[in-house]
Order: sequence, then C-alpha cells, then structure tokens
Amino acid sequence: MKRARAEILSNRSYGAYHSVTIVAPEIAETARPGQFLSVAMPEGRAFLLRRHFSIHQSSRRGGWAGTLEFTFEQHGHGTDWLAHQRAHSFLDVLGPIGTPFAFPRRLTNCLLVAEGHGAGSLYFLAQELRAQGKRVDLLVGARDLEHVFKPIEGKRLSQTVAFMTADGSMGERGSVLDALSGMAEQTRAQVLYAAGPQQMLRGVADFSNARGLPAQIAVEERMGCGYGLCYTCTVPVARKDGSGYDPLRACVDGPVFNPARVLWDQWMGERSAEEMVPTPPEGSPVVRSWPD
Repeated sequence: MKRARAEILSNRSYGAYHSVTIVAPEIAETARPGQFLSVAMPEGRAFLLRRHFSIHQSSRRGGWAGTLEFTFEQHGHGTDWLAHQRAHSFLDVLGPIGTPFAFPRRLTNCLLVAEGHGAGSLYFLAQELRAQGKRVDLLVGARDLEHVFKPIEGKRLSQTVAFMTADGSMGERGSVLDALSGMAEQTRAQVLYAAGPQQMLRGVADFSNARGLPAQIAVEERMGCGYGLCYTCTVPVARKDGSGYDPLRACVDGPVFNPARVLWDQWMGERSAEEMVPTPPEGSPVVRSWPD
C-alpha cells in the first residue's frame, strides 16, 4: 500500500455516478481488480474518516500510464465534497488496499454479475480476464437507466451483455437474479464473479452453491479506517477446515471472498446471537479452482 498526493485529471458524471481519474503511478503499478482506494477528506467534523472507493481502471502503460479511475454515487458529505473537486486539484490517496479477484487457472467462460456501481470494479476485471484469453460475459443490473454504469463500456468489454432494470427503462425489467440462470446457461459459464449490494450477492452465492460453480464476490461494507484497525467491516467467513468461522475484515481480508464460505444468515443479521452456527452451512461446496 502506497500513499500519494494525486492530481485529479478529470471528474465526470455518468448518469447517477461520478468517475474521478487521478495521477498516481506508484499505486497504479500494483493495482488489481477488486482492490480499492482510501481518499482523505478535508478538515471538519463531517469529514472525520477517509472515504473508500473501488478501483474502476488502472493504466499501467501507454500515453496515460500511471493513472487510476474510481467511481462513486453522491450520497453524503464526503461524496458531495468529492463530486465538486475539479481537475488539477489534489487528493491524499492510499492504495491499493484489499485482496483482488483471483483468476481461474483453467476455466475460461467467466460470467460477471454486477448491480449499481459494482459494475465499476467488474469492468476492470473484465479487461484483465480478456487479456488472459478468457471469455467474458456481463449481466448488469440497476434500479433505472440513470443507475446503469457505463453501458457502452460494458458492451465493449464483453462477448455478450444483458441489462436488467427494476423499472424496465433499460434492458429487461427485473433484477440480475431473475436473469442469472438463463445467462449462465446461454454463456456456458464456468466461473461467476459478482459485485454489488448484499442481497444480490447472497442470491449469486445461492445460485453458485446450487450449481457447484466456483465464484468470487466483492462485498460492499461500510468501513471506518479502511486498513484493518477498527473492525467495523467484518464478514463471518467459515474456516477451510470446518472448525468454525472468523470475522474477517472486508478492507484487508476482503473485499473479495468465496461466497460459499460466507455465513450469510449471520452477516445479514437474520439470526440472533444464540442461533449463530459457527460452522460452514451443511452441503456448502468447497471450491478448489482458485489459487488458494
């Protein structure tokens, strides 16, 4: 992890989202899909904590080498401030932080499932998978057209792409979970990747468990410090030997996890503490295709 005083190259709007490109070669060199950046806020009570954003693109070569792009939706003091930062101003940035997505060693058909601005990190992943000769298909969902993240870029990066919106203003009406089974069959998916809100990720986990498909997910969890000290972003993850589970930190132990090992009921608060079961769910598949 590096710290940089990064100049803003651009700050643009894409529908409901903002996309900021910064010059930070010391971070761009090692950034990988799934990782994120931590951005310092100005002084003031409303800005006590840094804000954390998934990396959407990293340029490590070419004319614009050494740049990073991250995205966000404006919904609070920190993102309001950031949305008004102009080109040539500077940000205090830490990164890259967190564990990146793992690439499959042998499997080639990769279905990427995103909702909302979760598509940002998956577009970066799509680019890297294609560079390794993998087939990439995209399933992108949002509440409406304004919240579909960069649809043209999604089309450019994938063999096929399907859009789902809750109001039907783009693509088909419904959620990505409605289309997941059909898309997996159509693309002969061998691997699933997903990023987005908790409920959607749980649906992807249920689907991958039922089909025995290896999968990885990037969780969206509120973070305090962003580098592992405060334990505000823990996710209950079953141990590999089945002896129980650990509250892993989304910031440094994640944000990428194997969904088959996430204890979803505990994480989503659907059981009381007395009902918590500190063992992997019965029948949970053990995914063996990843490097770990």
